[in-house]
Amino acid sequence: MRIVTMNRPDKLNALNTELTRAIHDALLATDEDPAIRAIVLAGSGRGFCAGADLSEFDALTPENQDLVEKRADLTCRTQAMMQSLSKPIVSAVQGAAVGGGAGLAIGCDMMVAATNLKFGYPELKHSIVPALVMTGLQRSLGRKAAFEMISLGRLIGANEAISLGLCNRVVAPEEVVATAVEIAEAWAAANPLAMSAAKALYYQVADLPYPQAMAAGRELNAKMRSFRTETK
Repeated sequence: MRIVTMNRPDKLNALNTELTRAIHDALLATDEDPAIRAIVLAGSGRGFCAGADLSEFDALTPENQDLVEKRADLTCRTQAMMQSLSKPIVSAVQGAAVGGGAGLAIGCDMMVAATNLKFGYPELKHSIVPALVMTGLQRSLGRKAAFEMISLGRLIGANEAISLGLCNRVVAPEEVVATAVEIAEAWAAANPLAMSAAKALYYQVADLPYPQAMAAGRELNAKMRSFRTETK
């Protein structure tokens, strides 16, 4: 099990290019390490992640289109990557998780929220569209609830987040990482081949019509008999 921690506490772990690239590269490296079976994504300090670092936006203009495209590509790959990792990943979320930070939090397979959670998508209040976090939010919520969240920019707390199914556990702030680690350790105890296959099938069937989803399940059902003969 490995904890990947965002470490810009003085900026509430706001996502500048450097931090976004560091998250992306750290998660890839962790996923490729055969000694690691589960991942915790955390944020240092009093907040998980305050979203995009607005101080970089002055340079992200039509005059610097190449820079704009590169940043959009990096952000897109980082926001989308958690479900494609072969290892399960849980977010440990305290304090602010807004915009891109909210996207990272719910992009993980599970989420542990602290009682001081402030979660939401306030981008439109800053004349920004939450474009690269919209897909993950809509797939985690019903359409009406997701549209309310992005269009009104209202921040919600932990109790509302768990009632909406956005998180799995609500604990005290000082317990959030330990609770996420407990989940990760339970994952790590499972056969890694079975865990990886279960995660891949889980997201595969979500995007398939029922008959094709059942066919994919049948294929894995036959294949999984071999997992028990593999060394854990």
